[in-house]
Amino acid sequence: MQDVFNNRETGESAAETGHGIPFSEAFKVWLRIAALSFGGPAGQIAVMHRILVEEKRWIGESRFLHALNYCMLLPGPEAQQLAVYLGWLLHRTKGGLVAGSLFVLPGFLSILVLSYIYAAFGNVGLVEGLFFGLKAAVLAVVVQAVVRIGSRALKNPVMVGIAVAAFVAIFFFDVAFPVIVLTAGLIGFIGGRAGSPLFQVGGGHGKSKGPTLADKDSLLGEETPVHARPNLAWSLRISGILLLLWLGPVALLFLLAGSDNVFTQIAFFFSKMAVVTFGGAYAVLAYVAQEAVQHYGWLQAGEMLDGLGMAETTPGPLIMVVQFVGFMGAYRDAGALDPMLAATLAAILTTWVTFVPCFLFIFLGAPFIETLRDNKAMTGALSAITAAVVGVIMNLAVWFALHVLFRQIEVWEGYGLSVDVPVWSSINVPALVLTVAAILAIFQFKVRMIPTLAACSVAGALWFAVSGAL
Repeated sequence: MQDVFNNRETGESAAETGHGIPFSEAFKVWLRIAALSFGGPAGQIAVMHRILVEEKRWIGESRFLHALNYCMLLPGPEAQQLAVYLGWLLHRTKGGLVAGSLFVLPGFLSILVLSYIYAAFGNVGLVEGLFFGLKAAVLAVVVQAVVRIGSRALKNPVMVGIAVAAFVAIFFFDVAFPVIVLTAGLIGFIGGRAGSPLFQVGGGHGKSKGPTLADKDSLLGEETPVHARPNLAWSLRISGILLLLWLGPVALLFLLAGSDNVFTQIAFFFSKMAVVTFGGAYAVLAYVAQEAVQHYGWLQAGEMLDGLGMAETTPGPLIMVVQFVGFMGAYRDAGALDPMLAATLAAILTTWVTFVPCFLFIFLGAPFIETLRDNKAMTGALSAITAAVVGVIMNLAVWFALHVLFRQIEVWEGYGLSVDVPVWSSINVPALVLTVAAILAIFQFKVRMIPTLAACSVAGALWFAVSGAL
């Protein structure tokens, strides 16, 4: 077992892994990234890029984007999977496990505490005010993240065009995310195979809107580490272990508690969700909400939105909202258990079956993806996919803005289109003021993320107090 998790069959010593980067230092860095992982996938990826590429110079620009491109193709939270991938590149399997686990831990603990408060006291005015301010600040953080990621992924007019086309396709025509990804990938594959520099990471005629770090100048270097080279025997062994850790508890619950037990239902439902969540959290939340509210009756529609608010304003992947769903489901169907104990166990179970598959996908595929970094056709496909995902993230940012800045949204239909538009008379002026203030703080005055979030949360709580919400 120890050999499997340390890749010892490669013959590489621990000192060689990570190219001189101490694991203790990497642990602190991943903890810092986890604590700063606000703002959804765009913000989280931007934080990782800023720290690992720009500040620490551990990972080169092209390698970072190559890893991101692969994670975009997988079901599940791409930012957490990127953390697993990069942690694995730096410090073998141990590094991937630590990076991926730490990325989830702050959000899990934060939402668990908020879930306790929510279940015990309901929608507390003070908490609602804090969430109100945080949402406005997070919108500004997401805008900043889109700008940062887009400036590095959209290197030339072709990539910009793909991003714009993806945004138009999903926002105006409701084209399914997998269709957008496959179309972009096909375009990029053809362009890359034809040898066009426009489809190569870091290539093209466009200039980066900021300094880039070449792979050869990073501490990891441009060569593939020994432990990161394809080793089918190791990949199958580690995948078998993770598959057992993922599905073993599901099978055990089914055998011991039966299919009608709430824990069994949670285990089955979120295990299924873990393999179909392409396109990020928002792409699957409608499905989760429909099943959790209408089919299982675990919580009400308004409560689902409250859970989303928790996930949007706490560190970690937005998909952590599923933890709140599992918590409330077991809280209301605890059986012989204490409701809070049942809810806590359900939150742990939901998180487990949601994120263990992420480690499986990375450890199984990453060694083979690493070998494709010099394949122009595959690099072109992945680069085009990343450009398309920038458009999709922009769509999410617009969706977020509509729901933060307006109290009412209506559907406009015409010319074969069905588009969400705001009711302008319902504009939320306090939210708009806080959002503008947060944008000015971040872009104009270069205030860091955490002080901006803290200031807006306090301002939101004060507004609720002054306006009589408490």
